[in-house]
Amino acid sequence: MSKKRRPTLQDVANIVGVTKMTISRYLRDPQQVSSEMQKKISLAVEELGYIPNRAPDLLSNAKSHAIGILVPSLTNQVFSEVIRGIERVTEAAGYQTMFAHYGYSAELEEKRISFLLSYHIDGLILSESHHTPRTLKMIETAGIPVIEMMDVASPAIEQAVGVDNLEASYQMVSAMIAKGYQHIVYLGARLDTRTKLRQQGYEKAMREHGLSCKSMMTEAASSFSLGAELLTRTLAAHPKTDGLFCTNDDLAIGAIFEAQRMGLKIPEQIAVAGFHGHDIGQSMVPKLATVVTPREKIGQVTAQQLIARLAGEAITEAVIDLGVEIRHGESI
Repeated sequence: MSKKRRPTLQDVANIVGVTKMTISRYLRDPQQVSSEMQKKISLAVEELGYIPNRAPDLLSNAKSHAIGILVPSLTNQVFSEVIRGIERVTEAAGYQTMFAHYGYSAELEEKRISFLLSYHIDGLILSESHHTPRTLKMIETAGIPVIEMMDVASPAIEQAVGVDNLEASYQMVSAMIAKGYQHIVYLGARLDTRTKLRQQGYEKAMREHGLSCKSMMTEAASSFSLGAELLTRTLAAHPKTDGLFCTNDDLAIGAIFEAQRMGLKIPEQIAVAGFHGHDIGQSMVPKLATVVTPREKIGQVTAQQLIARLAGEAITEAVIDLGVEIRHGESI
């Protein structure tokens, strides 16, 4: 992917029909121009995919030897392991990493990407597969290699590295059904793309066996306490529930702890399965059934692919599915 000429302040000014100074004032503080002018400039910026330049002019056409990385959370254990995998590769290759998090918000991701691109990073690693139109336009304008990691079921801008969340969930729920559970409820949080794909995998397995689909969803952040709360809400709404498939291990572990407090036997009275395969799930009683994802490997392969492309190599695989392990555990 060759770099294109980035739109300049003058390009924006030409479209709007004002001076560069007016555009500059708007970018510093939109309130410095009229509301009508704000709308015109905003439309022009979006149409061009204009990216402010925070790097010195001398460096604007040089390699920064920096890679921008967007993750939804810097504290989430899943992404801390992915980051570790990325940095093992980038450090050895002499690249610096610039991280930003976007709190599972497409609009905030757009702002963070604009900020990173303004420093003329050489490549970009994203953790989502769905973006705002302006984000896509900015990436096109920047003309740098981009890889989306974590999910390979959704269409990619250029290249994707990760796992098939839909298929993995389908396999786990199918395993639960094979053990005799028929009233399985899906517990989801954040409602990001991966959570929705896992819900689709759950529903696919349930429908194939003629079973009723029921989900308990929330936009709240995942935690053990949220898992406990969702179990309580699930049993109140669906008393026949005999199984839970959770979008991650945090919810699953919290649900198990709450079930044990209620005196429910696991897996005899209720089965519980999670997603990701964190170590804590294998240190508890009963051991958690879960979908084990290769998080550090996802980071490593993503970084290797990006650096290879920065060295001029062509994309050989647009989609790299690293696969998962379905760990039955003792909780189903």
